[in-house]
Amino acid sequence: MDGVAVLRALHLLAAVLWVGGMAFAHLALRPAAAGLPGRERLLLWRRVLARFLPVAGASALVLLATGHLMIPLLYGALAHAPLFVHLMLGLGWVMAVLYAVLVAGPWRRFRAAADAGGEGAAAELARVRAVVTINLVLGVLVVLIAGLRPA
Repeated sequence: MDGVAVLRALHLLAAVLWVGGMAFAHLALRPAAAGLPGRERLLLWRRVLARFLPVAGASALVLLATGHLMIPLLYGALAHAPLFVHLMLGLGWVMAVLYAVLVAGPWRRFRAAADAGGEGAAAELARVRAVVTINLVLGVLVVLIAGLRPA
């Protein structure tokens, strides 16, 4: 097993955790939680996001690090990397910035509102959901680019 194989495995694992986690939240947890009373739903999302966002953040760091480390090993330099690598790298950075904005803004405000009894929490949760939905779409796009790239 060479270094590129280890980096690729870590890269794929991080992508599965982050994008898969967002897909689970959007496609399974959100519809299931919709039937809960308002306060219970907000507290559920408060607990879920408190556990998921650190995983997503660590995954984002692993993805960026392994992606950047693989480029010189596979292509010599970014300038020699094919278009699909540039697309994935650019989208990965956009996703990481959106994650940072999410944590610094809507998540921080949602957490504070939920902890204080809920005033304004639903509006902030909607903002969290909007950013996560954008990142989910971008993540699926990156997976498609990776899967459809030339052999």
